[in-house]
Amino acid sequence: MQVTNIVYDISQILALLVLLTILVKPLGCYMAKVYQGERSLLSPLLGPVERAIYRIIGIDKDAEMDWKQYAATMLILNFLMPAASFAVLMLQGHLPFNPQKFPGFSWDLALSTAISFVTQADWQPYTGESAASYFSQIIGLMVNQFLSAATAMAILIAFIRGLVRRTAATIGNFWVDVTRGTLYILLPISFVAALVLVSQGVIQNISPYKTVRLLEATSYQKPKLDEKGIPLKDAHGTQITETIRVKEQQLPMGPVAAMEVIKNLGTNGGGFFNASSAHPYENPTPFSNCIEILLILMIPAALTYTFGRMAGNTQQGWAIYSAMMFLLVMAVGVLYWAEYSGNPLVQKLGINGYYMEGKEVRFGLGGTALFTTATTATGCGAMNAMHDSLTPLGGMVPLMLMLLSEVVFGGVGSGLYTMLAFVVIAVFTSGLMIGRIPEFLGKKIEITEMFMSVIVVLAAEAITLVLLSIALITPAGVNSIASPGPHGLTEVFYTFASTANNNGSAFAGLNANTLFYNLTTALAMFLGRFVPAIAVLAIAVLAMAGSLVRKKYYPPNVGTLPTDRLPFIIWLIGVILIVGSLTFFPALALGPFAEHLMMLGRG
Repeated sequence: MQVTNIVYDISQILALLVLLTILVKPLGCYMAKVYQGERSLLSPLLGPVERAIYRIIGIDKDAEMDWKQYAATMLILNFLMPAASFAVLMLQGHLPFNPQKFPGFSWDLALSTAISFVTQADWQPYTGESAASYFSQIIGLMVNQFLSAATAMAILIAFIRGLVRRTAATIGNFWVDVTRGTLYILLPISFVAALVLVSQGVIQNISPYKTVRLLEATSYQKPKLDEKGIPLKDAHGTQITETIRVKEQQLPMGPVAAMEVIKNLGTNGGGFFNASSAHPYENPTPFSNCIEILLILMIPAALTYTFGRMAGNTQQGWAIYSAMMFLLVMAVGVLYWAEYSGNPLVQKLGINGYYMEGKEVRFGLGGTALFTTATTATGCGAMNAMHDSLTPLGGMVPLMLMLLSEVVFGGVGSGLYTMLAFVVIAVFTSGLMIGRIPEFLGKKIEITEMFMSVIVVLAAEAITLVLLSIALITPAGVNSIASPGPHGLTEVFYTFASTANNNGSAFAGLNANTLFYNLTTALAMFLGRFVPAIAVLAIAVLAMAGSLVRKKYYPPNVGTLPTDRLPFIIWLIGVILIVGSLTFFPALALGPFAEHLMMLGRG
């Protein structure tokens, strides 16, 4: 039976990755056409809409910006978006489409959530179905999921232009790039995918919540509380309970399919429900699970081909794709092995078979392993299993994928421009080692570009470690930890790794809805997005791109290191793993590794 399950799991994983690879070229080619302003399949339908948008907002689509104008425009939009979301969440109780009469958020939770959704982190320390109205979910959150994804893609495209243009002082128009990314890429795919998910049972409505009678009443024991909410105890100190008999169940409703698609397609994460993609209303079948995995990976993967096509060297794009795919397959393999091997402590109780705690049976181990790695290798953060229930080494996989700056495909746009920063580092270091000229796409890589790339790669990592240290020495940070020892450290570590890298998934087990964690995670998400974005956009991407634009182009020669060949791919993978290992090994040793040894009885 287990052999059959393994064959099924591996077949499912391989089929999905093969399908993803097949989609890379056509989708990547289409996106290159969109951003280069060429006629595409949807131009006859959406061209008039695009031109109308420019007329309404007063934009000349042919007027390009230099890097300072591009950066300033990006920052303006990304400061207005969270301000609007903050207002919507605070005033939720007075706004329409709130059939459950949910009150407004507290100021700190509204601030954290608003920043979360504008930075693509979608960190949710609240329960969506019992806290957020339909208006908040659609206007306050879902609109940001489209615009934040389009912004990240625009930054990448601006960077690519800077890399590949021979003589230019501008790198595009931010408003045009955001409009085209939203109108031609995100909206059409979202519309079609939402219909597919609805066909599988994902709900899509704005109805009030439904109350239904249970076929058979049930009961449970609940602690009895006094008027202050404190549990009552008898004379012997035993907690007093009362029997609660349940005859009805409330079923939440909402526009779930619409949010489910863009949360995955835009690598936003979060979810309409607190259980995210483990909830049957968000992800009801094994087929919907596969569709959602494909949505998470397809744009980040296809952007590698977009880069190659815009650079005039598609082999360069395939080389980066190969490095990303190798790391993804390795991560899936380690996670699958760790969970299949199981927990020795559980096996000692006579419970055999692979480890399914915290996983949905309808997805199986294969569907869980691929979803978990895909969502943390990218910047998505949606979850179809409880990461807190993974084995120590299994839980280390999604943690490590985030700590590698999410370059294993990564978030839409952000993953590839961070990977390109790693490419610059790899080119520079390999050039020094072998005595060749460090060049990339025909332009010399010098100390300035190297320094800027290091900022891009290490900014989120530094934020993670600083905030982790503060949380572990602050009473307000320690008091939220439910699990003592290495596991508790991993929970806090995961929280800041997730928020600083704009992932948004949670290890759970940590009470993150407190003033301390709402403010520190908001800070992590803000800095994790905009320090790299300013280091990437205003300094690293656009300033570097601007300097590269002005650099003289050198045709490849015998002294040029080829960056689209297997040796460089291997070197690039090594640089990524070395940077991650050297930066985080001490913290990983105190967390997942220590917990693994304790599980084996060696701690």
